[in-house]
Amino acid sequence: MTIAEHVARARATLESAGIPAPEAALDADLLARTALGWDRAAFLMKRREAPPPAFAAAYAALIARRARREPAAYILGEREFWGLTFEVTPDVLIPRPETELIVEESLAAFGGGRPPATVVDVCTGSGCLAVTLAREFGGADVIATDISEAALAVGRRNAQRHGMTGRIAFRYADLLDGIGVRADLIVSNPPYVAAREAAALAPEVRDHEPHVALFAGDDGLDAYRRLLPAARERLTPEGRLVIEIGHGQSDAIAALADSAGLRLEHTRQDLQGITRTVAFGVE
Repeated sequence: MTIAEHVARARATLESAGIPAPEAALDADLLARTALGWDRAAFLMKRREAPPPAFAAAYAALIARRARREPAAYILGEREFWGLTFEVTPDVLIPRPETELIVEESLAAFGGGRPPATVVDVCTGSGCLAVTLAREFGGADVIATDISEAALAVGRRNAQRHGMTGRIAFRYADLLDGIGVRADLIVSNPPYVAAREAAALAPEVRDHEPHVALFAGDDGLDAYRRLLPAARERLTPEGRLVIEIGHGQSDAIAALADSAGLRLEHTRQDLQGITRTVAFGVE
């Protein structure tokens, strides 16, 4: 069999496991390149050839993991975010493109004036936001919090990978508990999935990503109920809170923010037209 024939068979295996055809095709190619240790150019050039002797067994093992609906990012151990490669493990959420909207909104909020002196990333997980914002705001002191020590360990390794170890203080904390500094910018991608929606999630999410970073009570708003008033107390007068929210949560979040003394500044939508990022200022 040629490499291409192995990949075609793997694609069929992934589709049979319930993975949509476009995703199955991408993952079959990606895992083949991983097993071969080739970049995309080499793969396209040589895929009609017979594979090296060790390829078949290594590739079959990777495809078997993916067929059990383990996310490709966990199999590979990394995911790209904002043009940077981040380590990911089952202890952290896999960074998603829509979370880059938090970075876009943060840059827009401070693009025309003084950059933030202090940034706090709440529920940091892999540290993708903390590391990215530390790079984008070169003079800022960055604090990254998480309730998971294992997640903080991943975040620290990512900070080291990107030369940000001395710029980011990783702290074990429940949201903003114990964080006494005033921040110009607070960002967060907190848990926001309603517990009752668990059954509807893709197996890759429901069965593999950390539940502590996914679920937030019966309606998905528990983290926001505590985060919004806590952020209000820790923002500077001209500070901004930029958060990611779930589908259909914008009205409820706006009401919670109003009660907490926060003023809606701006929203951003993802490619599906869903409001995903909301920015607030202090009333």
